[in-house]
Amino acid sequence: MMFKTVSKINKLNVRVYGICINQGHLLLVRENINDIEIVKFPGGGLEFGEGLLDSLKREISEELNMKIKIINHFYTTDFFQKSYFYPNEQIISVYYLIDIINCPDINKFPIESYQNPTHKLSFFWIKPEQLNSDLLSLPIDKHVYLLLKKYIK
Repeated sequence: MMFKTVSKINKLNVRVYGICINQGHLLLVRENINDIEIVKFPGGGLEFGEGLLDSLKREISEELNMKIKIINHFYTTDFFQKSYFYPNEQIISVYYLIDIINCPDINKFPIESYQNPTHKLSFFWIKPEQLNSDLLSLPIDKHVYLLLKKYIK
């Protein structure tokens, strides 16, 4: 049997994010990825062998050195979304409403974090009425922002 050689690899990339609302503010992160600064919800990629909730807990622990409580599922991508960075990847994003356990006062933010010397993260709070889709970098986050506006009202 002959198999056709495919020159490009198409794959799924599963991402999991937390939506945290505290004292009337929403937590976001400014992150540098591939020398591009983006603003997004906190979270990241699912690693092989872990579930969605464990992945989100790990990401927040790694990036913010804090523990979270998962409140509820908020949204899962229900349309085709191509990766912002890799043209041969389809993104599936899952969003959860979360609380940060023993969260520092929002006035102690922004909190800077480094996963490695070249990967800087800056977590900050914003009032929902100050947020607009232009501030968010990723197309799926822009969609979630529109859903979140309905939820917060």
